[in-house]
Amino acid sequence: MTTSPKSASTYPEPIHSKSQRLHLFISGRVKHVRFRLFVKRQAESLGLVGWVRNRRNDQVEVLAEGPRSSLDRLHKAVEQGPPEAEVQSVDARWSEPRGKLRGFRIRWIGFL
Repeated sequence: MTTSPKSASTYPEPIHSKSQRLHLFISGRVKHVRFRLFVKRQAESLGLVGWVRNRRNDQVEVLAEGPRSSLDRLHKAVEQGPPEAEVQSVDARWSEPRGKLRGFRIRWIGFL
């Protein structure tokens, strides 16, 4: 039996191990409940890089990069939030990472 060998480049890297970018917009009672600190701790424990900030429209915004599986876990954690929060909605936008983020920070307020 003969098989035709395929190079490693023929097979795409599994999406769960590929680095990606996740941009989240969280609505609900997410301010003054330590939501940003919650996100920062979750992201750091998952080895992600990026930032979290309050927005002027009462949302919290998160930008994170890392392995898809870790980003999925962050997304699920954000949907639950800390005990004091009441998350109503999470808008998630996926894209290719830019690779310029270092560490995970809490940033100052952002505009709409």
